[in-house]
Amino acid sequence: MSEYVRESHQSVVQKKVKSNVHKPKKQKSLWWMYLPALLVVSLFIIYPFLNGIRVSFTDWNGFSQTRNYIGFEQYTRMLRDPDTWLVVKNTLLYGIGSTIFQNVIGLLYALLLNKSIRFKSFTRTIIYLPVIISPLVMGYIWYFFFAYQGGALNDAFTLFGLSPVNALGNPDLNPWIIVFVNTYQFVGIAMIIYLAGLQSISKDFYEAAQIDGASIFQQFKKITLPLLMPAITINMVLNVIGGLKLFDVIIALTGGGPGNASQSMSTFMYDLYFSRQDAGYAATQGVLMALIILVISLLALFYFKRKEVDA
Repeated sequence: MSEYVRESHQSVVQKKVKSNVHKPKKQKSLWWMYLPALLVVSLFIIYPFLNGIRVSFTDWNGFSQTRNYIGFEQYTRMLRDPDTWLVVKNTLLYGIGSTIFQNVIGLLYALLLNKSIRFKSFTRTIIYLPVIISPLVMGYIWYFFFAYQGGALNDAFTLFGLSPVNALGNPDLNPWIIVFVNTYQFVGIAMIIYLAGLQSISKDFYEAAQIDGASIFQQFKKITLPLLMPAITINMVLNVIGGLKLFDVIIALTGGGPGNASQSMSTFMYDLYFSRQDAGYAATQGVLMALIILVISLLALFYFKRKEVDA
């Protein structure tokens, strides 16, 4: 009996050794599966970005066949240009402001819809519905609400005897309108992610907390938030990247005006390239935008990743 056990044990060990020998070969073969995705990323992301860096060292107008190398002149111009810091400020407002509002409102929606309420599925659908609409179309929908001439908001003001408001022409107000529209459209994504995170938390934690006499606020602080950190990380990174590269809504609502008052870095690059035929300077702004998005998204990712706990 002992000899049989010994032989069977040796056969198991030999099978494990053979499987370990063939395992690296299988892992190497799997690398070929990454090749199509790597080619697509290289062709449509890495190459255009590297080409944009090259263009940023020229005075190319975007159409001519010749490009003159001018070194760091475009970067020096960018740092001295007051419009640069205006559009950077607006971009940070769109990115960070939209992220805060989308996450706070999305979490509140998720907490509400995680309970047993009537018309829960219908409410969830209505909140998520704007996500499937094109941002450009959404911008035009809200344009006809805020427009000075014939806008629904000013028609309502006139009906009640109030003076019309040029909200989209007010440089102090229109960036916040853009934040509002972007938040309204994409808060549904944050809600769905938070709802999935809430439903993955075991009810045993809350039952134990109730037995210990913990209040609803204490349960939220000590149980819900820590265990919801993976969802918070996903939402924060997605929202901040989406907000920092905001383009369509701005074009539809204000066109970046008045002047450059509501321009983001995306719309500013578009204006530089197509309206002012200053492709070299537009590429310089693009490099700055890429660096800002990279730094802020990585900082958000690392910060919230460190806050995550194991359930």
